Amino acid sequence: MSVTSESISSPGNSPASITTAGLIALSQKSRTLSLKSGMISAVQSGDYQSAFKGRGMEYNESRLYQAGDDIRNIDWRVTARTGKAHTKLFCEERERPVHIWVDFRAPMFFATRGKFKSVMAAELASLFAWTANRQGDRVGGVVFSDSIHHELKPQRGKSAVLRLIKHMVEHPAWQQTDIHENQRQGMLHSLINLRRMARPGSLVILLSDFRGFDEESRSHLIRLRQHNELIMVHIYDWLEEFLPPAGNYRIRNGEQELEFDTNNKKLIADHANKFKSHQQYLIKTARSCHANFLSCRTEDNAEQIIKHGLRSR
Repeated sequence: MSVTSESISSPGNSPASITTAGLIALSQKSRTLSLKSGMISAVQSGDYQSAFKGRGMEYNESRLYQAGDDIRNIDWRVTARTGKAHTKLFCEERERPVHIWVDFRAPMFFATRGKFKSVMAAELASLFAWTANRQGDRVGGVVFSDSIHHELKPQRGKSAVLRLIKHMVEHPAWQQTDIHENQRQGMLHSLINLRRMARPGSLVILLSDFRGFDEESRSHLIRLRQHNELIMVHIYDWLEEFLPPAGNYRIRNGEQELEFDTNNKKLIADHANKFKSHQQYLIKTARSCHANFLSCRTEDNAEQIIKHGLRSR
């Protein structure tokens, strides 16, 4: 596969690989970004008020039920123990957990323009992480491939961002030793675990080409969105959207070679329709659960994608 170096957005990263220094350098570019807009609005640095009942809040204490209390906040455990109805009281959570979900499955190690989808995902993840850290949020997430799944519990401080970067840079997927046929299961397993990890009031950021995303995956994503703010970033290469001009082409991934003929008009149409259908399905999913959807090509500038994409939230 061919890649160019024209759109490398951070020093130390190549079109086909990432470095710790390159991802740390992105901390400077994160200064122009903000994650405070949207459904969870900022109060002060690191403080958030939730647009949804019970989100962005943490349990404080229970008291006797009073007329007008929301029955959804009844503390059934204390009520059963005392024999009298009690209501849970909540206080604002000082720091929002931010979970960054990074897809390093085999199809992400591909590009014909710009940089590998995996490199773009790592750069976007770093920008989001540095931005969240600067705003006083706790940074964590999931870095997964076809069979390897690393969970990072949200923590505060620069060390949390460096921990995420370390897991991305040192992930075995870069050695292309973690390639399996059932890539859908890798994503599905990761989404299930992400649902378990993300406590109500979190910001969840998904960075993927969403290969194999289906109704089962969609159901987990919708449930995840019920108690959290969600940003979906669809990363794709130009060749996945359009086939090149008429001719015979070969594509290699290091192990396999594929030859195709773009003189075939039906092939061209089917290819374009398949991509369009996939992306429209993702957009429809995002709209149905009021998630934020960003579209990112491999030749795009990661910083600008976030800046302009979140401006309209």
